Amino acid sequence: MNAAACSHLDQVTIFDPPGPIDGCEECLKTGDRWMHLRMCQTCGKIGCCDSSPNRHASRHAGEEGHPVARSVEPGEDWSWCYVDEVMFVLSSG
Repeated sequence: MNAAACSHLDQVTIFDPPGPIDGCEECLKTGDRWMHLRMCQTCGKIGCCDSSPNRHASRHAGEEGHPVARSVEPGEDWSWCYVDEVMFVLSSG
């Protein structure tokens, strides 16, 4: 049995998280709260996870067609493909 794989790796530009992240870009604009942060691996936008009330990261993925986001929580290095619904770790090597 083969493990599920992301079929969108060709759309990924590996972005290391920027220095300090203030929070979800959209929630900061509206004064809303968020749980965990995700970074789009196509454009670098920071959004909140699906456990957050506004789910900005998955909304961005759907609206922009950017399928892969990575966790930018301290100590986490996994990525998630919203289309293939698979978790994986990206590496630059």
